[in-house]
Amino acid sequence: MAGQNHAEAAEFIRNNVRLKTLPVAVKFLKDKAFPEKTRQPSVALGKRVAVCQAVSMARLYGWTVGLAKEDLVCVPAGIAFGFSNADDTAAAIGRLFCGGAYSRTEEAGTREGMSISRLGKDEYAALLVAPLARAAFEPDVVALYGNPAQVMRFVQAWSWQEGERIVGNFGGKIECSEYLIAPFREQKPRVAIPGMGDRVFSLTQDDEMVFSLPAKGLSQLVTGLQEAGKKVGAGYPVTFFLNYQPEFPPHFKAMGKELGLIS
Repeated sequence: MAGQNHAEAAEFIRNNVRLKTLPVAVKFLKDKAFPEKTRQPSVALGKRVAVCQAVSMARLYGWTVGLAKEDLVCVPAGIAFGFSNADDTAAAIGRLFCGGAYSRTEEAGTREGMSISRLGKDEYAALLVAPLARAAFEPDVVALYGNPAQVMRFVQAWSWQEGERIVGNFGGKIECSEYLIAPFREQKPRVAIPGMGDRVFSLTQDDEMVFSLPAKGLSQLVTGLQEAGKKVGAGYPVTFFLNYQPEFPPHFKAMGKELGLIS
């Protein structure tokens, strides 16, 4: 799926589940060959940012943002995305977690670090993010922010065709690796709960989660949204069931009988 089809898919997805923010396209680059009009924070803003900030710039502002090592200030993401000089990235993450009291010991932090999706040292030179509808590149991953009910629909849409339940890997930290690196590495969708960085630095709201998928599965997701649960009226917003008779407190019923309102 490319070009105009990406734009059509983005519009359909956003309208179908009424997303508040734009679907985001993500590409991992072997070199820093950014498309024209890409904003590289260290150049365009004179600042370093976090990965989650760049994603928010795409989904909230509609910007195309390019991130290389010189654009990043987030140490955890820098390690996970392979921009640091650490030879043992899990151990580096373990030290970081322990130092911030996110792990009881460095050993515990390292164990968690080993379970986090990571890129190899200098494996990729840059990251490119943009609104899916206007992406001037073929994305590797598509990330969709929504509330739990909206993410539920994405999960239903995917499992409709594949019969495959979506997995998550939750730690509340470095979650950008889970919604960006994991679907790229594993070529499977992922549900993520944005971590502290997303919420402190990137305006991610308390009710927001992320559903991300390999871009090659975009048409499959669209078809699933059209088909999943349609015979029972499944969709978003979720339709409430109102075909029932409510019950009221005894003194309401007594007065109703007294006044001839109910029998």
